[in-house]
Amino acid sequence: MGGGGGVRKNTARSAPAPRSVDLANFSATGQSSPMRTDRDDRYQLDHIAFGVADVAAVPAFLVGGLRGRPLAAGPGIGFRWWQWEFARGGTLEVLEPDGPSGGFVDRFLKSRGPGVHHVTFKVPDLVRAADRARSLGYGVVGYDDRSPSWKECFLHPKQAHGIVVQLAESNPDLESTDPERTPFPESPEPEGSPADILGVKLRAHSESAALRQWSTLLGGRLDPAGPVLRFRWDDSPLSIAVAIDPRGEEGPLAIEIDPATGCALPEGPHPVLGIVFAKAESES
Repeated sequence: MGGGGGVRKNTARSAPAPRSVDLANFSATGQSSPMRTDRDDRYQLDHIAFGVADVAAVPAFLVGGLRGRPLAAGPGIGFRWWQWEFARGGTLEVLEPDGPSGGFVDRFLKSRGPGVHHVTFKVPDLVRAADRARSLGYGVVGYDDRSPSWKECFLHPKQAHGIVVQLAESNPDLESTDPERTPFPESPEPEGSPADILGVKLRAHSESAALRQWSTLLGGRLDPAGPVLRFRWDDSPLSIAVAIDPRGEEGPLAIEIDPATGCALPEGPHPVLGIVFAKAESES
């Protein structure tokens, strides 16, 4: 599994793209409205994940700069992962290759370099979520329901605007009572409150395709204000912002930070995390 994390810089503000879809009465398929069922069917945007070569260099920025707090960590097959939590519960995850070369994180880094690898949506029922994706024409890859505590599948970045989308059914009550522990790398002491991570900004070629993916399929609530399409989920502090550009390469452009956050951000893509961290533009 690869793709979805190119290093891109997008600092110039552009005028909003002309609307090709009636956003007030949006129906991406022409037949059904965005997914709106009872609460048990809602998806939750859980976290944004990066692939990096060496996690040891990450805390200097995520903790020392953005003042994130260690949340969780663990082993995977061919990789290890760490999560840091920020204001309002926003979560960033970092993946590092582990073991023999050739795993998906290793392939991602060799193909694209460090950067945003995927976004994860927690779903109440993986079978239904995968069936829904297939019914809308998406190919589902990496389907794995062997673990009762964590079942997952993915949408390939070639179909998902240049980013891997992970769908996961989490049942923490069924987890092992003695999981393998993964220590956090040495970190500076955070000074002050955590930064407010608003979400990830992406580029997509088509407005109708963006609406179909993030709203019709994944249940995001559309907020059309400002120069981008912004999708929000009721139980998540994170959002997906989509800039429409038929000519540019699809994929992640930036991690957006609340403009009120008082922290220094690097110019251009972060040298370890491989993407721009930028204060979000006003949507008024």
